[in-house]
Amino acid sequence: MLRISDARTGESVVAAPARRALTRVEAHAPGFGTTALRVVLVADVLVRALEIGGTPVWPVLAGAERVAELRAGATALGIRPFEDRGDVGTEPAQSRVIHVVSLGDRTADGVRLDVAPADSATDPGDIDPATLRLALLTRPRSEPVDLTPAALADAGSALAHWRRSVAGWARQPSRPVPEEVRQELRAAWEDDLDTPAVLDVLRRVETLDGLPDGARFETYAYADRILGLELTREIGSLT
Repeated sequence: MLRISDARTGESVVAAPARRALTRVEAHAPGFGTTALRVVLVADVLVRALEIGGTPVWPVLAGAERVAELRAGATALGIRPFEDRGDVGTEPAQSRVIHVVSLGDRTADGVRLDVAPADSATDPGDIDPATLRLALLTRPRSEPVDLTPAALADAGSALAHWRRSVAGWARQPSRPVPEEVRQELRAAWEDDLDTPAVLDVLRRVETLDGLPDGARFETYAYADRILGLELTREIGSLT
């Protein structure tokens, strides 16, 4: 069961409403930049987690400036489209709204997820989008991220390594994700969207003794439903 920390109260609350009614996820992005992209990215991860759990989701972009740039940057990061806030009408009865906001933004009423700043001396348009996505996912959303050249280089190297590994594992017969590993992954992202813990599970699975490569492949593909890093993109490229 997905639980998130409500910034208004500090309490952990169930993200999905009763009877799996519609949940509206509103991303309140502050202009355009790495912090705004991080806000929308956290909203995207929340949408993915809710959908995996079987909850219908309505993603909405609210209160944004430089919308065209923000949408272009979000699309490059693999974030699925969010509707414009101005196009939102009256939501169905029993629906729920979760606001994803930058740290300190108290304008939204209702359940609120705070997202700490992401600082970078490099324009986000000059950073490989998948590398930027991974770099933003390596820290809890409540902690600031400093996107230094070294941090981006580490993320780029890790991403390239995992994609090569996944392409190699894909050559072997498929095997199911071990149930204990599946439970670890679900427990990680259902605990306040703890993507760093999801990444830790993948690091362990990579070298887990006795695990068939086909199971490693399926594990990475399964986790990528949350991470959105296109970890299977290099399949078929190895010679």
